[in-house]
Amino acid sequence: MSARNTTVARPAQPVRWQVHRPATVSAHGLVACQNWLAAEAGAAVLARGHNAVDAAVTTLLTLSVVEPWLSGVGGGGFLLRADGTTGAVDALDFSMAAPAALDPGRYPLVGGSDDDWFNWPAVKDGRNLVGPDSVCVPGAVAGMAAALDRFGTIGFADALAPAIAQAEAGLAVDWFNLLQLGMDAATLARYPASAALFLPNGTLPTLTSVAEGGPIRLPMTQKRRSLEILAEHGPRAFYQGPLAEGIVEDLRAAGSVLTLQDFADYRAQWLDTKALPYGGMTIHAAAGLNGGPSLIQALDRLRALMPGIDRSTVPGADAAHAYAAVIRETYEHRLTTMGHAAGPDTGGADCTTHVSVVDRHGTMVAVTNTLLSRFGSKFASASGGFLLNNGMMWFDPRPGQPNSIAAGRRPLTNMTPVIGLRDGKPALAIGAAGGRKIFPAVLQVLSHHLDFGMDLEAAFHQPRLDASQPVVLVDAAADAAIAPHLSRDFPVRVTENTVYPVMFAIPSAVARDPATGLNTGMTHPMFPAAGVAEGTRPPVAGTTTGR
Repeated sequence: MSARNTTVARPAQPVRWQVHRPATVSAHGLVACQNWLAAEAGAAVLARGHNAVDAAVTTLLTLSVVEPWLSGVGGGGFLLRADGTTGAVDALDFSMAAPAALDPGRYPLVGGSDDDWFNWPAVKDGRNLVGPDSVCVPGAVAGMAAALDRFGTIGFADALAPAIAQAEAGLAVDWFNLLQLGMDAATLARYPASAALFLPNGTLPTLTSVAEGGPIRLPMTQKRRSLEILAEHGPRAFYQGPLAEGIVEDLRAAGSVLTLQDFADYRAQWLDTKALPYGGMTIHAAAGLNGGPSLIQALDRLRALMPGIDRSTVPGADAAHAYAAVIRETYEHRLTTMGHAAGPDTGGADCTTHVSVVDRHGTMVAVTNTLLSRFGSKFASASGGFLLNNGMMWFDPRPGQPNSIAAGRRPLTNMTPVIGLRDGKPALAIGAAGGRKIFPAVLQVLSHHLDFGMDLEAAFHQPRLDASQPVVLVDAAADAAIAPHLSRDFPVRVTENTVYPVMFAIPSAVARDPATGLNTGMTHPMFPAAGVAEGTRPPVAGTTTGR
């Protein structure tokens, strides 16, 4: 290979905080996710004797209220469950679907690029990125209901109770949530219902008011009413009946071609998994249009390279080069061959959320839910009181591609929930948020854990790279030899692993030691709201474990 860069410019050294998040180790069930309030809600379900699916659904529904810009009932996702007794792994697709009457001609190319996660060619008015034309049929409610129907021991109303309580209290705006609001305030202001939800009196709360007066709470009255309707009438009320009619009316009044029939026809789909022996585990990921098949493909390539890599210490330059190479090769294959038009056997966000759960019986759930972009389409349903996804952004806007925009189809997504079995029993559940950066992050944490023998705490703190984009990003905290070594074959940029922007994805995981029965939970050290909660007793307000 020829050299791409012979020198690598490192950023000016900032004042760097030493951030460390300890793992949580417990004999009880655990919930790990990106918001400690939601983790506590799920853990309370475990404490009452219920299972990992019950806890995961409760956590997801609570996340839809406490971090509404990342996921929620207006989005979609993928779920894996591994039975603690039999080791059987089930996968569920509840991703978004395009309208049946969609005309791809509504998304004409105008030249340049969209400057977003996928760097697709730009579409007129960015209508595949924001606004009502970017919305696909949400699958989240159908997916959570399907998971409970098959494996749950609580009803949908019980799973909704903590989310309803949070909505009644209102959205707390601390400094971190204010950061999320501030990044998209200008776009949210375009849509009256979104502005009414997140911009009180037409503007952001000030940092001074948050700092001096404590968290400001934004009312979520209409969202609470919508959740109460789902609790009273069941999850199908999201797709048929007055609530669905109101959502569709809001969309169509703004120009969307989505119909009530699109909502009524939506169903979550149970899938096969793809599995690969790796590092003493069997790694399971969902088949279909997600990041799972790409992860399995990349791991298969990586295990062929591992015998030639020094694993006596932490990952060095040779391991980093192997990570970059397999990620780049896999992404080239992914973006040129995968999608709804590629056939049934080839299928497969910064602003996504992942939940990993293990219960007292060792059953595990890994589930990823998303609105896709931060605040999704930025378009909120006034009658529903919540944001809707921008799932159209997942489609390639160029015609004639495997993942081109098409009526009634599901796009190729990045979500990559994973469960690893050891000796036929669940040993690890992991996934991440971060768009195209998800499967590269999951691959590296898996390798740190399985190839280099790190526990979850060490694996999560080990500096990573990202090779999902043309330029390979390298954490500035990585060994100084890594970036120059990579620059012989790839364009490289050294960057800080910061709270914002998110440079290396945001993983969450749980693990189980079958010999001791102890469980371990870990979340991304650089995500302030993340936490792991134990299912030991009802939670005390304002407290958490393992933050």
